[in-house]
Amino acid sequence: MTTALSSASAAASKSQAWTGHDTRLVLCALAGIVLVVLLTAVLKIHPFLALIAGSLLVAFSDALPVDKILPAFESGVGSTLGDVGVIVALGAMLGKLLVDSGGADRLVGAIFDRVGPKHAPWAMLVGAMVVGLPMFFETALVLLMPIVYLVWRRTGGSILRIGIPALAGLSILHGLIPPHPGPLIAVDAVHANIGETLAFGVLVAIPTAAIAGPLFGDFIAARVHPEPPQRLTDQYTAEAADRTGGRVPSVGSTLAVILLPVAVMLARTVVDITTPAAAQAHRVADFVGDPIVALSAAVVAALVLFRFERVRAGAVLAEALPPIAGILMIIGAGGGFKQILITSGIADSIGKAAHDSHLSLLLLAWLVAVAIRVATGSATVATVTAAGIIAPIAATSPGTSAPLLALAVGSGSLFFSHVNDAGFWLVKEFFGMDVKQTLKSWSVMETVLSCVSIVLILALSTFVH
Repeated sequence: MTTALSSASAAASKSQAWTGHDTRLVLCALAGIVLVVLLTAVLKIHPFLALIAGSLLVAFSDALPVDKILPAFESGVGSTLGDVGVIVALGAMLGKLLVDSGGADRLVGAIFDRVGPKHAPWAMLVGAMVVGLPMFFETALVLLMPIVYLVWRRTGGSILRIGIPALAGLSILHGLIPPHPGPLIAVDAVHANIGETLAFGVLVAIPTAAIAGPLFGDFIAARVHPEPPQRLTDQYTAEAADRTGGRVPSVGSTLAVILLPVAVMLARTVVDITTPAAAQAHRVADFVGDPIVALSAAVVAALVLFRFERVRAGAVLAEALPPIAGILMIIGAGGGFKQILITSGIADSIGKAAHDSHLSLLLLAWLVAVAIRVATGSATVATVTAAGIIAPIAATSPGTSAPLLALAVGSGSLFFSHVNDAGFWLVKEFFGMDVKQTLKSWSVMETVLSCVSIVLILALSTFVH
């Protein structure tokens, strides 16, 4: 699928010039995005309905065939919920078990006693980068949310002071560091060495995350003060319920539960890299290391290690789901909106605009990924399409470092997440922000990650060839 997408994008960019239809595609996408922002920020319409309205506006104004509109939207909703939705639900269950057992509070207390409130954002950044190394962004975020809420309860002030470092750590890994799917796609497309890409990615990721995480977090926390939803505050910061017969798990048991899915997914990555794709071990590792299986195993481990009373266990798990029901519907609608934009063909239009550019290859790769990310809302689509456009150009333009080229694509794919990105709505709902606050904090943070990382990549290119 990746190869087909890349080839199609490259072919489109080579064979066609910019037309009036391409201009209309861009204007239609902008109109849909503006409508969603106006409905949610000005008229206070629920985001679920606003995203449906924005999707229909894009579809009708772009004259998509009527018989393709609903299937495209439903496909986007289904694929998003089928992936992210199950992960969010399992993460909510795991978070509820961690909180109700008292284990999460004990763990946060142990960490807090060592680092103190002043260094809590830096500790959160390091923790997020450790947890997020083998995980998808959404999986790691739902796993970390109870910790973010508990640390926020102890430090006070805006939750963004703690939340932004966690988001920055997770997001930069998702964009730059193999074995995350985006970087792997880019590495494959431009034939880069994965070890060199990983090494350069770490060099870029650490200072970038420090700037966009704790430093920007302090800045924006002084200016944006969201009100986290009471249902999540109650779920993640309430005093531990007597669900385990008065037994509070040790710090070691709590860490074991949290790190179990991390270890399983990391093991999957090692097996995938070291064994042939047709090997039985490879297939087994892919199944066991899938985020859904790994989080399910963590939920079972929590029930066993925390020794929840049998009668209470079902009630705890059931109580975890209602608070995230609205979040799931908004995420699904965001996926539908994204799919309508992708179906319209706007990514190919951007490819045409980029093909005849005379910019440096690294900067061109970044700009193409930026444009597709902003237009479609999908970091993965931006990576796949941009890599497909850049790869044939790179093949005829020796002299540019392939690992740095892969990183430039990943860097651009992080730029300015907004209303057409399901991740935007996930962050918005988890932190209790309105659209304007989310744009000021999360969207700007993503832009800082993208801009700082490309500057560092360009700086590295003066030493690496």
